[in-house]
Amino acid sequence: MKKSTGLYMRIIHRYLGFFLAGIMAMYAISGIIMIFRQTDFLKKEVLVERTIKPNLSAEDVGKELRIRNLKPQKKEGAIIYFQQGQYNVATGVANYSEKKLPFFIEKMEHLHKATTNSPIYWLNIFFGVSLLFFVISAFWMFLPKTSVFKKGLYFSLAGILLTLLLLFI
Repeated sequence: MKKSTGLYMRIIHRYLGFFLAGIMAMYAISGIIMIFRQTDFLKKEVLVERTIKPNLSAEDVGKELRIRNLKPQKKEGAIIYFQQGQYNVATGVANYSEKKLPFFIEKMEHLHKATTNSPIYWLNIFFGVSLLFFVISAFWMFLPKTSVFKKGLYFSLAGILLTLLLLFI
């Protein structure tokens, strides 16, 4: 007996869904957490001591420490004080605090934001292609003549319209 395209789509959809359940949960959780990335939600303060080049300007210290808009508040001798900490111009030692997510959540966020500079960017491509497959294969889950399929088309149209609305507001 010849198997239909619909049957293959349902089988692949089912097992790919089971296979990707963990990573889909990770992307969902990290995506929700990333909405709050410009707040201190779940972040804890960590004290950091780094030695960088001595005799840097405040602007260069900010670039070296990856602190945006670093503004010196005062200078006493060789020490430049800024909101997050201090920098010794003579020795290059910087003591400052930064807010970090817990280790596991930070790793999830890093995976979520992977670019071609990351060795795991192929995982994001695979996951994106898999999600696209889920979108397409969902239309093979029910026979076209059934009421469930027809209702599904209305829900799909509503979802597309909502997406377009959100894109343009």
